[in-house]
Amino acid sequence: MTFNFLSPVSDEVLADNELLLPHALGKKFKIHSNADGLPDLDDVKIAIIGVLENRNDVNYIGTDVQLNMIRKVLYHLFPGNWHTTVADLGDIRKGDSVEDTYFALRTTINVLLEKQIIPIILGGSQDLTYSNYRAYDGILPMVNIVNVDSNFDLGDSTLPIKNNSYLGKIILEQPYNLFNYSTIGYQTYFNSQEEIDLMEKLYFEAYRLGEVSKSIALVEPVMRDAHIVSVDLKSVKASELSSKQKYSPNGLDGKEICAIARYAGISNKVSSFGVYEYQHSEDDHVTAMLVSQMLWYFIEGVNCRIKEDPLNDDINYQKFNVLIDDDELIFYKSIKTGRWWIEIPFLPEANNKLKKHTLLPCMYEDYEEAIQGKIPERWYKAYRKNSF
Repeated sequence: MTFNFLSPVSDEVLADNELLLPHALGKKFKIHSNADGLPDLDDVKIAIIGVLENRNDVNYIGTDVQLNMIRKVLYHLFPGNWHTTVADLGDIRKGDSVEDTYFALRTTINVLLEKQIIPIILGGSQDLTYSNYRAYDGILPMVNIVNVDSNFDLGDSTLPIKNNSYLGKIILEQPYNLFNYSTIGYQTYFNSQEEIDLMEKLYFEAYRLGEVSKSIALVEPVMRDAHIVSVDLKSVKASELSSKQKYSPNGLDGKEICAIARYAGISNKVSSFGVYEYQHSEDDHVTAMLVSQMLWYFIEGVNCRIKEDPLNDDINYQKFNVLIDDDELIFYKSIKTGRWWIEIPFLPEANNKLKKHTLLPCMYEDYEEAIQGKIPERWYKAYRKNSF
């Protein structure tokens, strides 16, 4: 399968790249160009894809997506002590219809996943997350999505898909592969009470902006259980962005969004990462720099991954059994990294979504709550989803 849907990185960006110092990222990446075509992907671990599609943005007025500034800024940065090879595969342009673009993105991501290459998707409107999700059909039986956003993006599932309502299509469309959906940094006044109640009813997870800003570390276990991470730039507060990108005076700051990107990179499960709703403008250098730094931290995180499997390794983990009424909660702590997990039991009598015992990433605070007789909320929601 060749990547037929990808157009090369623009000559404008490549001309700028020629002027960079030899240790800059632009000199380290394998780049899809007009002159050399697609790069060899045999040793590539991460692939950047631009998607120039925004026609399902509720505010679409005919403007085009432009990603050249992000690439220029990203190429100027310097790598850390990295061992992974990164490719920039260029852009998927608008198809004749939005569905054509969805198909192109889904097909491209599917091929990358089969090659065990992590795609970084640059958009474009956030409804592209739907295509990202569908790319996992036949790859994984169940998928966990984390949305970094001020909104849940549930919307009205009876209406056509939009960038603020793609989740309804993900939930209701067969095959039903979604196991968990988490929203990081939501702001209550942007979400109706009906949407908040539905998130609770479906046992999905939602973390308010205040919770995340108070303790950014609570994002880590959520990311550790994610396969797809989708970041809406509207989750970032206006003071961190250029004029056209500004959305709300409240939101995540630059350090927080970069920390979240790094947590996503460190997660062994995260196999695709998308940043959406970028609005190009003449003074967009600040936004382009922030997006570039987010990508830098994600790549840095991937380079810091440590494989851990408490269920199959008795030596490097401590096991803790906690009794709460009739429930036995089993916790594991990694001696190497200090990370915690809690076991979700297999329920053979239920029509469950998990086919075996599995581990849910958690925090030490969850263990502390358990020994005080309180069932951790993340465990309860995962257990309930597994039993219906």
